[in-house]
Amino acid sequence: MRFSSLGSGSKGNGLLVEAGATTVLLDCGFGLAECRSRLARLGKSPESLAGIVVTHEHSDHMHGVARLAKRYAIPVYLTYGSYSAAVSQFEGCQVNWIMSDSPVTVDDLELLPYAVPHDAREPVQFVFSDGCFRLGVLTDSGSITTHICQHLTGCDALLLECNHDHDMLWAGRYPVSLKRRVSGSHGHLDNRAAAELLQYIDTSRLQHIVAAHLSQENNRRELAVAALAGALSCAEDWIAVAEQEDGLGWRDLRQT
Repeated sequence: MRFSSLGSGSKGNGLLVEAGATTVLLDCGFGLAECRSRLARLGKSPESLAGIVVTHEHSDHMHGVARLAKRYAIPVYLTYGSYSAAVSQFEGCQVNWIMSDSPVTVDDLELLPYAVPHDAREPVQFVFSDGCFRLGVLTDSGSITTHICQHLTGCDALLLECNHDHDMLWAGRYPVSLKRRVSGSHGHLDNRAAAELLQYIDTSRLQHIVAAHLSQENNRRELAVAALAGALSCAEDWIAVAEQEDGLGWRDLRQT
């Protein structure tokens, strides 16, 4: 099992997860040409995708989903809430509705969606499994819940939102209303909250941890890395970052 990022941040998100002969794309916030280019950079093409999985309807996650799905006849998996928020986009798509905490199998991959607090219709995040390894993904969540911790404990890899530094956000140029939205209980996790999550879950199996969805305006790579490394008592160079422009190269999960 392995995973990689097309890019992560407010300008577009996409995560590839692969097990055996199965590759799925989690979210697509990029236009068609940009998505093809980013897939090619990782040695993939739209034709290689067994499905596109959607976390929620915000444009940095859903912007390119319907166009990619229609052009290449790729099945789409999303909650009814996310579908209903953008129903007109999906005319002609093969849509599969999913429900929180109900596993979905896409060939060699099992996907477990779980609910998160975010300002969208029916947002979910995912744990991916090939029966041997588990990759937990958490972005676009305003707070940490017991439910989230139950799903992410004991994962072999984590991709974890470190959206903003609290002090940078509140000292920055965003209007107060947007600062409150971003930092609110249905907004985005800051570095400290992401690090706090790691104190609540079993991280003993972790082979990879990736800081994701960093704000280019209100965070810096070194702050996110330091927060996660401090929580795990590990070297900072062990923490990977999914960048907005360069994404993240393939990371493999292997028996140790």
